[in-house]
Amino acid sequence: MKKLFFIFIINLFPAQQSWTLQQCLDYASTNHPLIKQATVNIQKNNRQIAASKGMLLPSVNAGANHSYSFGSSINQSNNQRESLNTQYDQIFAQANVELFNWKNYLNISLSKLNKTTNTYKLKQAQNEIKLNVIQTFFAYQNSKSWLEVLETQISGIEEQIKRTEKEVEIGNRPKSDVYDIKANLGTLQEQWVSAKNQRDLAKINLYNALNIKDESIDFIIENENYLVEENFNNSEFTNQLIENNPAYKAVIAEIKAQEKNIDVEKSNYLPTLNGNYSWSTFYNKLLGNNNLSSTSFSDQLSQNKNQSISFGLNIPVFNKFQIKNNVEIAKLNVINSNYDKDLIINDLTKSINSIKVQYLNAQEKYNLLELNFENQRLSFQKSEEKYKEGLMDAYTFFIVRNNWLQANYNLINSKNDVMQQMELVKVLRVSY
Repeated sequence: MKKLFFIFIINLFPAQQSWTLQQCLDYASTNHPLIKQATVNIQKNNRQIAASKGMLLPSVNAGANHSYSFGSSINQSNNQRESLNTQYDQIFAQANVELFNWKNYLNISLSKLNKTTNTYKLKQAQNEIKLNVIQTFFAYQNSKSWLEVLETQISGIEEQIKRTEKEVEIGNRPKSDVYDIKANLGTLQEQWVSAKNQRDLAKINLYNALNIKDESIDFIIENENYLVEENFNNSEFTNQLIENNPAYKAVIAEIKAQEKNIDVEKSNYLPTLNGNYSWSTFYNKLLGNNNLSSTSFSDQLSQNKNQSISFGLNIPVFNKFQIKNNVEIAKLNVINSNYDKDLIINDLTKSINSIKVQYLNAQEKYNLLELNFENQRLSFQKSEEKYKEGLMDAYTFFIVRNNWLQANYNLINSKNDVMQQMELVKVLRVSY
């Protein structure tokens, strides 16, 4: 019965999921609201391209009018004004087409450039989200590792207090050893509370970076021992990362779009040629006068048909300097976009060089800490032997043990730092 109850509890509360960094990146780069917004912008660009192409097609309208007229009007049988009551019906269709408007073709090109810009901005948003996820992911891992070190220290000191109290009872240890160890337990417990709070906040930040609400998900590091050398000595390393970065490509596409917009505004100086075709017919009937003969409805529609074709040429002469000002504004937008490019290059250069320096320093620090960790481990082994033989007091052994645990955490933290910088470079390295 107990076994069945245990199975029921397990099924009721499913096991916690564990996500690796790659799973986090894949989820965030697809499901984050910023990514969805950027995707909608691209869909809007597709509609704008279709709308621009639609301007090359004619517009066709058809309709019918039915009206009554009472009082003075023209008698169509003798072309004299009389006091008449009439019914009037009209059927019409017309088509208009811009035979030549260079602006329509330029708008198609501009819409395509805007789509290219937003496509790069989508990739840029994905990169920014990935960079944020990587930083919050490793911040959580570091805070979790520090909490685990403190828990190990607290567990060890509690066991050591029990052993020391027994040794005090049989006279192998002085009473002061117990006081010395207990004096540090409260400090460690206070650090544990702070570390637990830091870990929980780091996990909340990671949830926020991923935009997930499922608090049953935990996060683990995969392939901890997989460290890769980066070739930072290549003189073109920074330039290659900048040129392949979607933020740089987006601003270049934006400059091209702004330059195309100058041509769009200049096209307003050009003449436009329009064509128009219309067809119509009508039915007219006198009301309240049965003595007058009236042609039938179908005959009138057949007899009153009318068609017309017209062409119109529109030449801009003076537009209150609006076209000129719009052209100058478009030119200023190009200049402004070039300054945006300079800012993007500066920001990317700073970010790439910062990651480069942090990566090299983290790798050097990891190599040093790896050697220090081995020395701390050997020191702990020797101290443990001395403590068992009564050659070392409990407090000194506690300090040595904690130093070894601290060295273990420092090594883990340093390895995480190297992996974090490596993942940041990997995001920047991927070309569009």
